[in-house]
Amino acid sequence: MITVNDLVVSFGEKRVLDRISFDVRPGEVFVILGGSGCGKSTLLRHLVGLREPQGGQIIINGHDITTDSLENMDKAIESFGVMFQSGALFGSMTLLENVRLPLEEKTELPRKVMDEMAAHKLRQVGLGDFLHYVPAEISGGMQKRAAIARAMALDPPMLFLDEPSAGLDPITSAKLDELILELSKTLGVTFVVVSHELPSIFAIADRVIMLQDGKIVAEGDPRDLRDHCEQPFVRQFFHRESDKASVNG
Repeated sequence: MITVNDLVVSFGEKRVLDRISFDVRPGEVFVILGGSGCGKSTLLRHLVGLREPQGGQIIINGHDITTDSLENMDKAIESFGVMFQSGALFGSMTLLENVRLPLEEKTELPRKVMDEMAAHKLRQVGLGDFLHYVPAEISGGMQKRAAIARAMALDPPMLFLDEPSAGLDPITSAKLDELILELSKTLGVTFVVVSHELPSIFAIADRVIMLQDGKIVAEGDPRDLRDHCEQPFVRQFFHRESDKASVNG
């Protein structure tokens, strides 16, 4: 679904991502993790085409978004949906209207059909009883579910989620993890998730990459990395150890 080759991203003289390469396989839940400021969200913004890298390739669903024409870029973009960390719902629109918006932009379907499709997506994420609520009338966890429904509106085979559990209590976060697993299993959606929340990572991830100092320092099943990786930073991250604990351990 995704191939990244030697990606380079710099801000001024600071190199944020230094020739990183990885693949995302169809149907998996792939998590990008690392410490604060390591470049997780920067990488995501480049994967979805919001920023242009200084070097390397990003191939989405067969289209190189770093070199392809705008037409091919559009084809690549149509193959995925995005849920931003804040949810980014339009506050003046109901949940149904928010989810219907991509259908209005990209299709010429009758309004009734678009409404039925948007309502179906909201039911899939457990919000069938909240179609006509505006975002301010629902909880943060429900807003994130609605944002996932909007990302799914055009039935893309791939979804990007930026810190889906950020700011949520443990119970709400666990429910969101269950939703991601359910959509992955029942619909075969490929997920690329940015996160540093360990409970969520262990609950949903088939495979992870860990970023540190602009490079990928670990890749694999997070449970295997937790139990067997000897790299100090990886061990600290998965065992929640301070620098002092890692040295003394």
